[in-house]
Amino acid sequence: MDHVIIIAEAGSNHNGKLKLAYKLVDVAKRCGADFIKFQTSIPALHISKIAKKAHYQIKNTKKNETQLEMAKKISLSYIQFRKIKKYCQIKKIEFLSTPFDLKSIDFLNSLNMKYFKIPSGEITNLPYLTKVAKLKKKLILSTGMSNMKEIGEALKILISNGASKKNIIVLQCNTEYPTPFRDANLKAMLSIRKKYNVRVGYSDHTKGIEASLGATALGACLIEKHITLNTKLPGPDHKASIVEKELKQMIEGIRKISESLGDGVKKASPSEIKNINIARNSIVAAKNIYKGEKFTSNNLTMKRPGNGISPMKLPMVIGKVAKKNFLKDELIKL
Repeated sequence: MDHVIIIAEAGSNHNGKLKLAYKLVDVAKRCGADFIKFQTSIPALHISKIAKKAHYQIKNTKKNETQLEMAKKISLSYIQFRKIKKYCQIKKIEFLSTPFDLKSIDFLNSLNMKYFKIPSGEITNLPYLTKVAKLKKKLILSTGMSNMKEIGEALKILISNGASKKNIIVLQCNTEYPTPFRDANLKAMLSIRKKYNVRVGYSDHTKGIEASLGATALGACLIEKHITLNTKLPGPDHKASIVEKELKQMIEGIRKISESLGDGVKKASPSEIKNINIARNSIVAAKNIYKGEKFTSNNLTMKRPGNGISPMKLPMVIGKVAKKNFLKDELIKL
């Protein structure tokens, strides 16, 4: 049974406030997540002044502003991220953050994170992919809005610039917040794994926890889910996030499903071996049989318990001669 990595995605749901970021760390730790992840950037380095907000961002924030203006309001400084990293160390939960610009890649590399997460929007950003690959770290590649060809091209760039294929996890993802269930396309994980021979996971932007549980059942090795303190808080991502109670339920469900998947080898499990003799059948006397009588289909039947001669051996028993008397329901012995 492989351990499913669970990332509680705080993203920008701290709304630019350090105290809220700390509270999100606390939630992730209490619920048993492996990582708490944020998003790090200098907005002006990756968003132009003319970039418009996504439709879901306009709908969720209800504000007439540019994407850059929105991002600046909910960004944290590098100094604040160092404080969050230290807080995570105190709380004993792993810190991650996704860089959205080249300078932030360098900054986050200084924090010695276990993984670098490449967001969906950078899957076609050659300079970004090249720089991350050259770090030779473990990578998580999100694939929202992309097709199989683009995923292949991104993997080729990463690997040719120093990333190890065995250290890359590719996430099925949809960038609509929240994602309609019909667009989650969990089976895309299987297609990606088959075509590129990589480990796969799921970055979940649907409402609730069902899609994450389904992805786990399909073999995801990593689940990422946005969390919030309150889905009614202002900001672009809160409505597509889950609160503490749901996160706890999701993590408990993932752990149970992961354990339930087993090793794929069909055999009697240790817990059920004791039931074999209880639930299976044996060849028994259908009526009193006397010494010297031949066993026939008329005087034999199959009944529990299963610690006698198996019914699978019935053809070998029929025609044999009884060496002793057998009472009705008695196990047949040759």
